[in-house]
Order: sequence, then structure tokens, then C-alpha cells
Amino acid sequence: MLSTNSLSLNDALVACLRENGLEQPVLEVQVEEVWPQVMGEVVNGLTRSVEVKDGVLIVRVNSAALKAQLFENRFELVKKLNDAVGAPVLRDCRILG
Repeated sequence: MLSTNSLSLNDALVACLRENGLEQPVLEVQVEEVWPQVMGEVVNGLTRSVEVKDGVLIVRVNSAALKAQLFENRFELVKKLNDAVGAPVLRDCRILG
């Protein structure tokens, strides 16, 4: 019989990651992994790299037009990616050509 103090496996894993300072790095990797699904095939195809460092999304693209469009919509982009991973991982975004 389960006690009322038992945690779900997910909650226990999140607590363990948080206690060991690993929650943010894991969430940052999740942001990198959801990029193709959130941005779609075309944008992903024009993206050279996506990485997250200390809450800042760094995107390198092959197209000046895409760079301008992503820069213009960077706050929406941060919100979409944070929503996709279910946590406020990103606080800023840099788009590089």
C-alpha cells in the first residue's frame, strides 16, 4: 500500500535533479531538442546550430532574412520554447548569422 507521502517517479526525479543543481542544464538540453518541432522543418533546415548557455538561446542560421525575422520575434520565440519544455528556461535569445 502506498503512503500519502509518496512521490511520483517524475516528481522524485525532478527533486533529485534540483537538489544536485542539474535541473537547469537538463531543461536547456530539452530546449535544444524541441527546436525542430517548435520551429518547423523550413526554419530547422536553415539553422546551423542551437545551444543554450546560462538561460540564453544562441541560434546560428544560414539566412540573413531568417536572422532578421527571428531577431524581430525573439521574445515570442523564447516564450514558445519555454512553453514547449514547461519551464522558464530561457531569459534571452541571440540570433547569429
